[in-house]
Amino acid sequence: MSRVLVPVSPANVLLAAPSSTVSGELIEQLRVLEEMKSAITALQARVAVAFDLAQRAEQAEAGVPASERGQGVGAQVALARRESPNRGSRLLGLAKALVMEMPRTLAALQSGLLNEWRATLLVKETACLSVEDRAAVDEELAPDAGTFEGKGDRAIVAAVKAAAYRRDPRSVAGRASRAAAERTVSLRPAPDTMTYLTTLLPLTRPAPAVTPVQVMLPVLVVLSRRVARSWPTLWWNGLRNRPSRMGKGTPGVGALQGLRANEPGSGAHRLASPALHSAGHGRTPRHGLQGPAF
Repeated sequence: MSRVLVPVSPANVLLAAPSSTVSGELIEQLRVLEEMKSAITALQARVAVAFDLAQRAEQAEAGVPASERGQGVGAQVALARRESPNRGSRLLGLAKALVMEMPRTLAALQSGLLNEWRATLLVKETACLSVEDRAAVDEELAPDAGTFEGKGDRAIVAAVKAAAYRRDPRSVAGRASRAAAERTVSLRPAPDTMTYLTTLLPLTRPAPAVTPVQVMLPVLVVLSRRVARSWPTLWWNGLRNRPSRMGKGTPGVGALQGLRANEPGSGAHRLASPALHSAGHGRTPRHGLQGPAF
């Protein structure tokens, strides 16, 4: 049955009656619009792949070397979709994977069972597989059959990872080992003269610095009320001031000695007076919250 979308405005809603009918129609419009977005995304993927093939054919006729064919296609896709060149290249890669290697995921996208983000998750989590294994995972999961209906992103990612591991555990393990080589630190501007400092590390690396502070989180919360500072701020100050002392025998103290204990009226010395026992880190001395100023 075809459904007709009727543009609505607050004025139309106020004049409409009964309200229950209006609410049902509005939520139905949202569903139809979402399905249309997914269908349009699937069509964009097909068009992007067709455009890539056409560009490569034109470049071949023009005598462009095979190694250079296809260059600039992602940038043109970005211009057409009003995205950055980097984003355009990733969208083109997504389109190729869907059209050429994951037909059932593409069908789910076209029917509205998946949106672009969730289709991207499926493509991303199968990127380490061969073309044959990726197609097999796509067939096994059968997204176009409503496999992921009502499931969240985490459940979808977990299901795809499990299916990928069943097909080729060595490739999945290799992906994890290669990821460690991509560790990095990035700095991005943020509003109000702030900045985002982001670190990408293997799971085992940040644990010595973060775990002691997590253990002392209740003390941080109480201390934050005394000094009128949020506990994440105190957490940051502890990690910032003592990162080099981690792993030298006093892991529970190293991350917390950066907290300012001599803040007027803070009462930090009273909070730290009893020795605290941190699971996995032994006993924290009673001077554990004392240290240099922020």
